[in-house]
Amino acid sequence: MSRILVIDDEELARFTIREILESAGFEVDEAENGRIGVEKQQATPFDLIITDIIMPEKEGVETIIDLKQEFPNLRIIAISGGGRTRNLDFLKLSERFGASKLLAKPFTEGQLLEAVAEVMNA
Repeated sequence: MSRILVIDDEELARFTIREILESAGFEVDEAENGRIGVEKQQATPFDLIITDIIMPEKEGVETIIDLKQEFPNLRIIAISGGGRTRNLDFLKLSERFGASKLLAKPFTEGQLLEAVAEVMNA
């Protein structure tokens, strides 16, 4: 069974993504920011990370950079709604730093599961 870590500062987003992924048979853990996410990956590595981009304490692009330095083959899906300004430039930037796939919020259950399948089978 594949293990997935969901990093997002919004509790409802984490919960919703977790419910979708667990119902599809994945083992899922959560982190409320990038710092905690990196610590969890270092402690017990995951097969896939799904990380929000705009978060307090340690944002997503910085999180992706740190994770890819230590785990160069790690699969990462970056997600973002663009924050208050709905600017998705940071989401696009995350691909340059190692995100395997980008998903703009809001996304459907089908889009999430399709992205996970695509990244896991790459």
